[in-house]
Amino acid sequence: MKIVVSVVGRFHAFDLAYQFQKHFVLKKLITTYPKYITKKWGIPSDLIHSNLFLEFIRRYLFGRFSGNLRVKINNYIQNKHAISILKYIDQVDVFIGWSGSSLKAIQEAKSKNIITILERGSSHYSYQMEILKQEYLKYNLKFTPDHKQWERELQEYELADYISVPSKFVYSTFLQYGISEKKLLVNNYGVNLNQFKKIPKEDSVFRVIYAGGFTIRKGVEYLLKAFTELNLPNSELVHLGSLPDETLQIRKKYNSSNIKYLGHKNQSDLYKYYSQGSVFVHASIEEGLSMVLPQAMACGLPIICSENTGGADLVSDQGKEGFVFKVRDVEALKAYILFCYENPDALKKMSKYALERVQTGFSWDDYGNRYMENINKLMASEQ
Repeated sequence: MKIVVSVVGRFHAFDLAYQFQKHFVLKKLITTYPKYITKKWGIPSDLIHSNLFLEFIRRYLFGRFSGNLRVKINNYIQNKHAISILKYIDQVDVFIGWSGSSLKAIQEAKSKNIITILERGSSHYSYQMEILKQEYLKYNLKFTPDHKQWERELQEYELADYISVPSKFVYSTFLQYGISEKKLLVNNYGVNLNQFKKIPKEDSVFRVIYAGGFTIRKGVEYLLKAFTELNLPNSELVHLGSLPDETLQIRKKYNSSNIKYLGHKNQSDLYKYYSQGSVFVHASIEEGLSMVLPQAMACGLPIICSENTGGADLVSDQGKEGFVFKVRDVEALKAYILFCYENPDALKKMSKYALERVQTGFSWDDYGNRYMENINKLMASEQ
């Protein structure tokens, strides 16, 4: 078996490619990242094709523009990357490409009877655009979808033989928009259990942790509102990640000395911060399966997350490894945080269960094994 994996940027493509390499089925990983970074995942350089010029454009030009010019740059990157794939899909059994940058490659692969799998890390693009449009409208902020990207994604959904999604939440949004369940493969992401680990907590502060961009999409106002209205003694909220301008007014509205913005931290150091927490909260409006959730659980943090994070796949039972609440439901979020605060013995048990949960079934090896099982079944059904 020979498999080609293609992605603009990184996402979890390097973890997936490494799993295929372990099974001796990886023909090529095509990315915009430089080879010296990709090799850190244990993938030999001769199995990597790097579109460095596109990565230069993505990092140094895309972020400096807005409006139509930004849209044009994005579509140039996505289309050029898809074209670059074409010469690598001869004599291949399976092509796996990330959504938005795989259309031309899928078209070519299908003409050669190659099995095509589209990787979609978030909800169905139409669902994503609609819910974000609603959310930005609440703040009187302009939300302008990239309609060419939208159209390209929908074409990919239609043409791909299968679509791999990371959670039941994402699966449900594809069904909602008319994609057949026969086309959908659900495979929960993994976590690096060597990198994310629990170390002793050094104080008695009840600490709520959130890691990720502090954006409208991540539902950060719901988190800030819940935390400040509870006003719990000996507690603090710690954020790890970027602070974009779009949420500046929200941060000013909920200004408090008990809210700590620590900025971006290297992924290799995140376990140190997670381990000083009491609970991890993610109130996002829309995700696929937010990778910070299993990372936090691997550090012994129970999770409280919106149903739109994909976190329901991680919480086997309400109150066991954590809690899942309806998106935008601040009162439910407050109740779950308060429960964790007022019940330290229960919180300790939840920490234990959270850690145990991700250690069985949520490693990258587990993810890779499930992917291989899916592909073997698909290939058998095609014969």
